This record gives sequence, structure tokens and C-alpha cells, in this order.
Amino acid sequence: MNRSGVALITGISGQDGAYLAELLLRCGYSVHGTSRAGNLSSFVNLRRLRILDQVKIHPTALNDLAEVTTVIRSVAPTEIYLLAAQSSVGRSFEQPIETVNGIVKGTLNVLEAVRLLKLDARIFHASSGDCFGNTQTPATEDSPFRPRSPYAVAKAAAHWLVANYRDAYALFAELSPNFGDGLKDQAAAWA
Repeated sequence: MNRSGVALITGISGQDGAYLAELLLRCGYSVHGTSRAGNLSSFVNLRRLRILDQVKIHPTALNDLAEVTTVIRSVAPTEIYLLAAQSSVGRSFEQPIETVNGIVKGTLNVLEAVRLLKLDARIFHASSGDCFGNTQTPATEDSPFRPRSPYAVAKAAAHWLVANYRDAYALFAELSPNFGDGLKDQAAAWA
């Protein structure tokens, strides 16, 4: 599989973001990423995979629409992967406002920037199985969301924002409600 393009990964410094960056680089993509951390010493996952020097990092506060718009305009991505999140369920109870703001507003700002710039980019939103809550049987894509933490509530809200923007503004946006260990397989199939 060799399909070149320009990818922008929000949350590139996380484990999933780093593995996705590695995969996309192998596929011939130019890979850019956003991260709250401007300090390059915090990119442990990219360093471990030995790809830090192959990606372009854009320190970005995703809760700032002007900053997000500037990055997206300058990168002009063909694909955007929404992975950024404060993903600790426990911490989401300790910092619910920060968790919900970061996930929901960050997702909304990326969607709005794409819409305002009239950018023809494919968007992949990585949700979470936590959106389904405690289920007695394995969740499917038809299972209702019953989030049980601020993190899960935020991911569910972001999921529906992406669905709304896809339908209302005809954006090419994929939703992954069962996001988890299958990231590399999902991304490979999509890329």
C-alpha cells in the first residue's frame, strides 16, 4: 500500500498517534502532528519508534480556533486524524472541565476550521468504547451510548459533533465508536 498525502494527527505524541504516524510514513505520507507540548523531550513514543525527525510538530492549543485554523491552513492536510484527548478516566473525574473542554472544543475547532477553510480533507475521529458505558454484552455499533465518566461523555459528544458536521456540511468524516487496539488495522484500511 503506497498512497501519498498529507496527514495531520492531533495528539501525535500519544501512543496511538505515534503508531499511526509510523504507519502513514511507511505509506509515503508527509506527517504533521499537533501537541500541547512544545517541549520535544516529551515525545517519548515518537522517539522510541525513531520517527520524531520525520514528522513536523505544531504546538497547538486545540481549544483555540484561531490557532487550529492557522495550523490547518498552513499544513493543508488531505487527511486529519482526531486522536488528541486527556484519556485517563480517573483524571477525568478529578478534572472534568478540562477533560470535556479539551475533547469537545478541540474536536469542534478542527471541524469548524475545515468547514471555514473549505478544505477537502478526510477526517477520522477516534472515539472510545467508554462511550457505551458498562454493558452486559459486547457493544456493537448499534448499541446505545451510556457514558459513565466525564471522559466518556466528552468522547460521546465529540462523536456526535463529527456526525453532525459530516451530515450538515457534507464533510468526509469517519467515526470509530469501537476505537481501541485496532487502530493500526483501521487506519491501514482507511489509508
